Amino acid sequence: MGPHPAVAAIRLAVRRVLHDVLTDLSGPTGRAAGTPPLVLVACSGGADSMALASALAFEAPKLGIRAGGITIDHGLQAGSDLRAAEVVSRMTALRLDPVESVAVRVGRDGGPEAAARDARYSALDEAADRLGAAAVLLGHTRDDQAETVLLGLARGSGIRSLSGMAEVSGGPGRTRRYRRPFLHIDRQTARKACMVQSLPVWDDPHNIDPAYTRSRLRHEGLPALEKALGKGVVEALARTAQLSRDDADALDAWAADAEAGVRDEDGRLECAKLYALPPAVRRRVLRRAVVAAGSPAGSLFARHIEEVDRLITGWRGQGAINLPGRVEAQRQGGRLVIRQG
Repeated sequence: MGPHPAVAAIRLAVRRVLHDVLTDLSGPTGRAAGTPPLVLVACSGGADSMALASALAFEAPKLGIRAGGITIDHGLQAGSDLRAAEVVSRMTALRLDPVESVAVRVGRDGGPEAAARDARYSALDEAADRLGAAAVLLGHTRDDQAETVLLGLARGSGIRSLSGMAEVSGGPGRTRRYRRPFLHIDRQTARKACMVQSLPVWDDPHNIDPAYTRSRLRHEGLPALEKALGKGVVEALARTAQLSRDDADALDAWAADAEAGVRDEDGRLECAKLYALPPAVRRRVLRRAVVAAGSPAGSLFARHIEEVDRLITGWRGQGAINLPGRVEAQRQGGRLVIRQG
């Protein structure tokens, strides 16, 4: 008799991702020789990441992959260090090795949720570099994806924000470090997989705290949408994310190709040539230029790019536009000058 359907679903999702990791490492000619690659799971102790940890522990040895785990202690709740130690113990019981707990200090930039996320990814990047990990698996589910799409819609951040989380994304110098095997699996399936395997899970009280935007969306916003529109909202939002990502990727590639053609021989952006581009492509060229000048991508919002765009499309002699990272954009003699002040 085979495993429970929920367990089978999560194992299949992880197996597919591990095959992708091996393909990336070895290229089209086969497996690379040498030390077996290491794949880490980022585990909070919640149902999603515990289900992921158990599936990784089961599937990795069959493919000649070493499986380890990292838990991040954000220090935001009393006893967080003890809870992190407990998660380490649970991962060790699954025969993951190496297993570590990493304590971080959460700042305030961008609000509590964004600050915690930044601290978490920074710690995961450091651990992956130090341990030589080929990939880090994250337990985001289809439900998380739907929430991310709605948050992007509320911010009015454009199609890239609506594309949600990528199945594969990168860290510093590693464009394919992070893998999200569960983006097509619902949260309930992960929880069921833990239950039938008798895996203990920890429910983070922050996930039901109405002080957090995502928590309110999860427990109030999405249920209200499903009540008004019927079941299937989560699946539709996740599908929207994939379609939006395909469109955004195509537009980003177009903008990258177009950028060279709108610069003069000194590398300055020519306003007339920018004006001739489709708006979606032009705004992407402008965003690339602003980030290249030193503006942090995470602090650069649609409203910033719209202001810069008006220097091209609504020129009335206005002065310089101040942007995050002490970057300023100014129109001078038919050229757009973007530089740090």
